[in-house]
Amino acid sequence: MFNQEYWDNLYASEVYMFGESPNLFLKEKLKSLNTGKILLPAEGEGRNAVFAAGLGWNVSAFDLSEAAKQKAEVLAQKAGVKIDYCVGDIEQLDFESEDFDVLALIFAHFIPEKRTAYHQKLASYVKQGGLLILQGFGNGKSLDNKDFKTPNPLYYDLEQLKSDFANFEVLKAEENILKMNEGIILRGESSIVSLYARKK
Repeated sequence: MFNQEYWDNLYASEVYMFGESPNLFLKEKLKSLNTGKILLPAEGEGRNAVFAAGLGWNVSAFDLSEAAKQKAEVLAQKAGVKIDYCVGDIEQLDFESEDFDVLALIFAHFIPEKRTAYHQKLASYVKQGGLLILQGFGNGKSLDNKDFKTPNPLYYDLEQLKSDFANFEVLKAEENILKMNEGIILRGESSIVSLYARKK
């Protein structure tokens, strides 16, 4: 499946597969917030981490791929910012409980068997009153349009997300058909889930 070797191969190119600009949903939310500490799991090539650092956030990020980390550090150097980027998975890495002001899950899709446990572990790192900013592919269950329904088990189910993050107050929860234009990979119309929530 999508293991370390897969991601290392994907990120081996000098081209930034998801682009060098941040995810638009994350960009919109971060620009409206006071800076603090942010955690970005499955951060890939660093576009979101570097953007957050440029706004003045204290950034921690991680990914399975060493190649992704190397590209993220090049991007950070080019932008003149610092990010704390680790290589490993959620089971290997550990952070201080309730230490972060924001958890940003941007196209961070986990295997179904471990997704709920991973989400709840990541949620434990967020302070009371801290925020969750999440966007990724949806499975289309919330849509009337049958063309955008998919059985892909990696994709987000909006109701399942609300259950996984039950200790968060939902501020926004939507599944829409959006036209993405973020790098080489995130292009074209897709069912996209966007979740914005505050920890109770």
